Amino acid sequence: MNILTLNAGSSSLKAALLDAATGRTLFDMTAERLLDAPVLQFSDGTTIELESKGPERAIAVCLEALADKLKDHQVDGVAHRVVHGGEAFDRAVRITEEVEATIESLIPLAPLHNPVNLKGIRVAKDVFPDVDHFAVFDTAFHQSLPTRAKTYALPKALAKKYGIRRYGFHGTSHKYVAATAAAFLGAEPSDLRIISCHLGNGCSVTAIEYGRSIETSMGMTPLEGLAMGTRSGDIDPSIIAYLNREAGLNPQEIDDILNKKSGLLGMSGISNDMRAILDASTQGNADAQLAVQVFTHRLRKYIGAYAAIMGGVDAIVFTGGIGENSPIIRHRVAQRLDYLGAVIYEDFNNSVELSDTHPVAEFNMRHSRVKLLAVRTNEQLAMARECARLIQKEDSVNTLPTIPVAISARHIHLRQETVDALFGKGHELRVKKWLSQPGQFAAEETVTVVGPRNQIERVRVLGPVRTVDQLEISRTDEFFLGIDAPVRESGKVDNTPGCRIIGTAGSYDLEDGVICAWRHIHMTPQDAEVFAVQDRDVVEVTVGSGERALTFGNVLIRVSPKYKLEMHIDTDEGNAAEINSGDEGVLSETSGLGVLVKRRVG
Repeated sequence: MNILTLNAGSSSLKAALLDAATGRTLFDMTAERLLDAPVLQFSDGTTIELESKGPERAIAVCLEALADKLKDHQVDGVAHRVVHGGEAFDRAVRITEEVEATIESLIPLAPLHNPVNLKGIRVAKDVFPDVDHFAVFDTAFHQSLPTRAKTYALPKALAKKYGIRRYGFHGTSHKYVAATAAAFLGAEPSDLRIISCHLGNGCSVTAIEYGRSIETSMGMTPLEGLAMGTRSGDIDPSIIAYLNREAGLNPQEIDDILNKKSGLLGMSGISNDMRAILDASTQGNADAQLAVQVFTHRLRKYIGAYAAIMGGVDAIVFTGGIGENSPIIRHRVAQRLDYLGAVIYEDFNNSVELSDTHPVAEFNMRHSRVKLLAVRTNEQLAMARECARLIQKEDSVNTLPTIPVAISARHIHLRQETVDALFGKGHELRVKKWLSQPGQFAAEETVTVVGPRNQIERVRVLGPVRTVDQLEISRTDEFFLGIDAPVRESGKVDNTPGCRIIGTAGSYDLEDGVICAWRHIHMTPQDAEVFAVQDRDVVEVTVGSGERALTFGNVLIRVSPKYKLEMHIDTDEGNAAEINSGDEGVLSETSGLGVLVKRRVG
């Protein structure tokens, strides 16, 4: 399937026709200087120079020239990069009038990007009217950010009224390189904690915990976070008022400084191009040297913070123009990460050469616990695959069968060793009530859970015994106990907090295992076939109808012959939504956290 990808910028337009299945680029075009004298360069070697026509007409002329070049190629769909999807889009979508209107409504959140993205869409629909067009959003991958990561410490009413929250960007790249790195390591993204560093003229770093973006450096706009080519990244917000008061600069002038005259360009006074700055730094230019130091210092700081947030890291990935091509920057960032278990191998780092056939290079020492990887990003291919999936309806699910909903109260799963410590050597759990899931039961036994602040008595033990101890609690419980429990799928207890549990014959200190369970659906392989989903897919489920309908996003599918069809949510979610056990839901479109494999986590 051949997909045309379009990335319309304020002064440039990039296009590529790709075979989504093989990843092969069939044809591409780059158009620069759209605002004055457009220059078009095609992969067949031809160049076209045009007179100034204004940005919208220039985009049309460029696409008309591209359409002429592609007249002998089949185009099955057009994928458009859209920078800001706000809260409205957590996946790629087919572009309709309603979608266009929503993108337009989000212009205040991305005034430099969404207007030109929208122009590109509207012009392309005229030039390529016979195929469907799709929007792929930079922000979509980061819709999984937990509330604590996306919330600014501002008055709640003000933030809600104006949509002020952290959205994150470069999501298409972060998602793609995480999947590519996992495949290189012989794993699924859902099994790894990855820190992805996208370093180009725009820079961002993302913490990807078991396939989900849980923290990222860019915020409401692409200005927040790392020092970038021309963007300042993090600054004290009071600097804005200070410049307005002391320098007499108005808000637009300050915004222009922070976005277009700061970062590497502002610090070095030379260029926004890291190559030029590195050259100047080796020749003794003190300003260039400082720019390099600030850039790498801030990135290393974020890596350390994100490792702390995830309780460790399995792989640190460098991508983007700088991340893929600059051994000096990779060295300066990675050479002090030994404390994390990331040990750089300088010879490998200096010899990294990435290509379409070798998109990943490992540059850590053999004994390094954390993998250091340079990964070639390919946002165009990621966009093409998102588009192809929608055309093939691979992200569709069967919405006809209903799914019973169960409210999961706090409970604990125990190993036999822990049962022995709590209830006596050789103790066997006694069945109080068989549960809906085959072979599982609520035991007669209960325990007292002791946290730093309070304790909860009569927490039900579920049987049979398991291979790991796991206490599943709600958000209300975690605050009451004084425990910071992460959202995890069952069994993922590494680097989770522990607590003390007390039984009738003794107590036991859990080193880890306290989680808030990721909302999930149990189903058999036969159910999965009916619903057109696979194990570890992530879907949306709508419960109720009409004005009382509520959609739960980020619901994990778990498939096993031992399961019975049922969706599990915790008591907090059930109470907040006024849902009771026995209510029913239907599947919606999947959010598709996967890249290389259809809709799989990561």
